Amino acid sequence: MAFDSIFKADLFQGQSIIVTGGGSGIGRCTAHELAALGAHVILVGRKPEKLQTVAAEISEDGGRASWQACDIRDEEAVKALVSQVLQDHGPIHGLVNNAGGQYPSPLASINQKGFETVLRTNLVGGFLMAREVFNQCMSKHGGAIVNMLADMWGGMPGMGHSGAARSGMDNFTKTAAFEWGYAGVRVNAVAPGWIASSGMDTYEGAFKAVIPTLREHVPLKRIGTESEVSAAIVFLLSPAAAFVSGSTLRIDGAASLGNRAWPLHKAQPSSVSFNGFHRAYVPDVLKEEK
Repeated sequence: MAFDSIFKADLFQGQSIIVTGGGSGIGRCTAHELAALGAHVILVGRKPEKLQTVAAEISEDGGRASWQACDIRDEEAVKALVSQVLQDHGPIHGLVNNAGGQYPSPLASINQKGFETVLRTNLVGGFLMAREVFNQCMSKHGGAIVNMLADMWGGMPGMGHSGAARSGMDNFTKTAAFEWGYAGVRVNAVAPGWIASSGMDTYEGAFKAVIPTLREHVPLKRIGTESEVSAAIVFLLSPAAAFVSGSTLRIDGAASLGNRAWPLHKAQPSSVSFNGFHRAYVPDVLKEEK
């Protein structure tokens, strides 16, 4: 089997694209789709074994992928990473700034170390990757960058550290798009809502118990798929988005809109989801729901 992308098979033929956080979840799915469309994908993350596994999957499916372990929060490590990618693969055509992580906690219980750690992972690391890719390559050759946000538009109760970081990344996306446009560099972002991904299985306790009920708070009455996020990322990297820069595309089934004064209707037959990923992982927490 192969990734069932809606995009033409040779869309990124001959291109090198970095995907951070490519060892699992949305990053893994996106890497698979980009490779299926002809790109040589460079998987970046902190855990070599996860990157190796995804690279092997892509190779088995007939695509091309390599991997590089790196802590994107380490400035010198990021500089060395980008330099090595250029040396090994030539110009970098795209960057998917997907790596991130957070944990549920009310603001009053987050200590300084925890707050700063999430900001460094979800904001500073993405900035470092984008800056180095721009300075070392895209400032001369152009390219496209897609940053990862989240549904933080009405605040992010229970994950205020991540909300602050993601909000900062939204502003960074706009600023970078304006400052780097002269070089032919486009910078956009995606903001997924509740997506059925392996990341859901990292949560415990009360937050885990809420996950199966999330669909009831989405106007489309379902949770999104990794493929639906990946497809949006691919579009923003593609020539079809050649005049799109500084934009953030929400992928949340309209969950971030409306207010309590307009209650949602009871569940109707849900909208049809798109899932082109032949190796998609269904989170255990959603299996339990059934």
